[in-house]
Amino acid sequence: MSTDGGGSRPSFTLRQATADDGAAVAALVRELAEYEQAPESATATADDFARALRPGTGIGCVLAEVRTPAGVQVAGMALWYTTFSTWLGRQGMWLEDLFVRPEHRRLGIGRAFFAELGRLCAERGFGRLEFWVLDWNTSAHAFYRALGARAEDEWTVWRLDGPRLAALATPGTDQK
Repeated sequence: MSTDGGGSRPSFTLRQATADDGAAVAALVRELAEYEQAPESATATADDFARALRPGTGIGCVLAEVRTPAGVQVAGMALWYTTFSTWLGRQGMWLEDLFVRPEHRRLGIGRAFFAELGRLCAERGFGRLEFWVLDWNTSAHAFYRALGARAEDEWTVWRLDGPRLAALATPGTDQK
């Protein structure tokens, strides 16, 4: 998908990321972590993303590229993976991260990402497109509501990670 730029607005193009885009995805993830006030949490490397974006992993990423007088620049990403709903008996899509660099916001990239993800879901017969949003990110809440999304606030996210996950996998380890 591409846009015409509408006069003085830069044009952008969406494309599927490949393993060769590992460094660009890693940079965007680090910028997202800064935005979400958790820069120390983004430890994935360019090589990690290169491996994840290989065919057959169930992980996909759409990149937005903006044309400027200085050339083409990666402006944002929508990184997703395949899920499965036992209730629907069908696969779905979990949008793990959507990020548009601040200088490229208000160009319609976020809406274009969702249109592309919706197209991919329809093409693949997916029954759901799900994602989570930080409670404090009220501008994102408004954007997603405008798209027709609804909050599923009767569910609580739980997580096992790090030493707790390792302890669970090791017999005889205290799991407190």
